[in-house]
Amino acid sequence: MIKILEKKERALGTKLFIKGERCSSSKCAMVKRPYRPGQHNKKFRKISEYGRQLAEKQKIRFSYGLKEKEIKQYFVLANKSNEPTDIAFIKLLEKRLDNVVFRLGLAPSRRVARQLVSHGHIKVNKKKTTIPSFIVKLNDEIVLDVKKESPLIKDLDSRLKNYKMPLWFDFDKEKLIGKVLVEPKDIDIVFDLNLIINYYSR
Repeated sequence: MIKILEKKERALGTKLFIKGERCSSSKCAMVKRPYRPGQHNKKFRKISEYGRQLAEKQKIRFSYGLKEKEIKQYFVLANKSNEPTDIAFIKLLEKRLDNVVFRLGLAPSRRVARQLVSHGHIKVNKKKTTIPSFIVKLNDEIVLDVKKESPLIKDLDSRLKNYKMPLWFDFDKEKLIGKVLVEPKDIDIVFDLNLIINYYSR
């Protein structure tokens, strides 16, 4: 599955951090082979506007680990929001529980974060929550509840030492408790949200 996603990453020409910290190293597929997979991988071709929109949609889909149906649902909700659609859209994605676990530094990738949630290792407001798509709210507390010897949190202490926490969280590194202080802001993304919104507005 990971190799398939890495091929998608190379086809889209963007690091999607599917393997977490490995994507920042020389072992990253985009570093080792920074070209499209396949026999004619190094040939460039002109991409239509629709093709650009489709590529951006695929980037966000594989980065957040979503199904097509889920992205459409988030677009519909964002389009009904009082905020600009692109801002409401990315906020919904960022407030997913699996993404929050990833952003808190409790998992090296969203894929591992999804495992932590679905395996029952995450509590929201002291209640076990096993739904990765659960939307967190202001003042929600997110707690990691897993044995320290679990391979799911390998090297967690060393990762957290150098991790820069997003501004919309408060986090207790000793107790591994995160709290949502404000709505997501200053989000570091590699997508062109306008192209994605235009794709679903067709």
